[in-house]
Amino acid sequence: MPYDTQPTASHFIAGEYVEDTAGDPIDVVYPYTGKVIARVHAATPAIADRALQAASDAQAAWAAMTGTERGRILRRAADIMRERNHDLSVLESCDTGKPLSETTVADATSGADALEYFGGMAATITGEHIPLAGGDFVYTRREPLGVCVGIGAWNYPTQIACWKGAPALACGNTMVFKPSETTPLCALKVAEILTEAGAPPGVYNVVQGMGAVGASLITDPRVAKVSLTGSVPTGQKVYAAAAEGLRNVTMELGGKSPQVVFDDADLEDAVSGAILGNFYSTGQVCSNGTRVFVQRGLVDAFLTRLTERLADVVMGDPMDMATNFGPMVSARQRDLVEACIAKGKAAGARLVHGGNRPDREGFFLEPTVFADVTDDMALATDEIFGPVMSVLTFDTEEEALRRANATPYGLAASVFTKDLTRAHRMAAGFEAGTCYINTHNLAPVEAPFGGSKMSGVGRENSKAAIEFYTQIKGIYVAMNPVEAPF
Repeated sequence: MPYDTQPTASHFIAGEYVEDTAGDPIDVVYPYTGKVIARVHAATPAIADRALQAASDAQAAWAAMTGTERGRILRRAADIMRERNHDLSVLESCDTGKPLSETTVADATSGADALEYFGGMAATITGEHIPLAGGDFVYTRREPLGVCVGIGAWNYPTQIACWKGAPALACGNTMVFKPSETTPLCALKVAEILTEAGAPPGVYNVVQGMGAVGASLITDPRVAKVSLTGSVPTGQKVYAAAAEGLRNVTMELGGKSPQVVFDDADLEDAVSGAILGNFYSTGQVCSNGTRVFVQRGLVDAFLTRLTERLADVVMGDPMDMATNFGPMVSARQRDLVEACIAKGKAAGARLVHGGNRPDREGFFLEPTVFADVTDDMALATDEIFGPVMSVLTFDTEEEALRRANATPYGLAASVFTKDLTRAHRMAAGFEAGTCYINTHNLAPVEAPFGGSKMSGVGRENSKAAIEFYTQIKGIYVAMNPVEAPF
């Protein structure tokens, strides 16, 4: 590994790096080689307590600053992040195995967008005046919740650290963030940059660890809010634990999202959307549209063009800017996805492309396409979280919408058609929190992102995120004598 990936220390608490080697060691494995490139230690109870106390101690003073002052720090952090985009992108690629050609445009840049957006919004977080009859009135204050805990996923470690931290801090909260134990490096740089930008000690803290550390954080009485990005089973456990203390939650979970392609769709756009919705980040994206419903008249042309486009896959060294398809994040994840591919073959789905493990080091799997998939196959019901696309055929709009919604999940959905009236009908009918017309998997910070049904609670990004990091206090002001019955 030509880059120094070993962090200064495992944790970042109260504005400085902190180490405690008494915690269980966590090896950081580079997915391209399978070699250990760094080691951190899980937080001991003392470390977790120290981080929570630092966040608790810092919160009142941070909230007392004006939104303009807090926003200035977040915007300064965004500038620093953009200046260091190359180095941060290299670290992200080392952490996740994603190609540098992707991380350079989609990871630290997205984190910087969140810091800038919520930095600009911080000064606008205000209450309202509500006039009442007779001159009385109510005014409201939008106040921070307190200490927030963020639990990150391994697919977008820099982005998620910022997507959770930026709105939390803009609203006057403080945060303790636990990245995934699979990708522990990037969040430390986010904390370091925020501190350099002027965030007071304790405002944004990072601790490492597995599920036990996360559980200790989300059940601590000092914590007012928990925000998780992860799988549905993990979300159910975290939501239940947070509910015991009636804590606020945001749950950004997984899905089995549909893409519906009508006969009149632009073929190139539909294929591009399917590629983005299945193979970007080697298929490790929660909102992936892994059930691609193609109207019967277009399915042959769709599969032909898709296969032609997949010939342009460049699988290789993530640090080579020519590479556009990297390894999976871990051997375990590769093995899980391989098992799903085997199950699809056994169920009778037609393998159109890929399906194999290349004969090379690293955690690679070929981009895989199945056709003739039916709704009852595991390919169509289970979240795979890997480069596996399932193509299903439909005849009518009503059928497509019914089958698209026949899932317990509801994170994303997309429709490809030149009939915009039909496109809007489909978008209105989708049971999903994030919908697309003639594209898939774009997530600008200005737009709300999140799911319905089993895919989550709450929204990240946009003005909507403010609702989930603040609470409203109503204050009744009497301008008249108080009347009482006796």
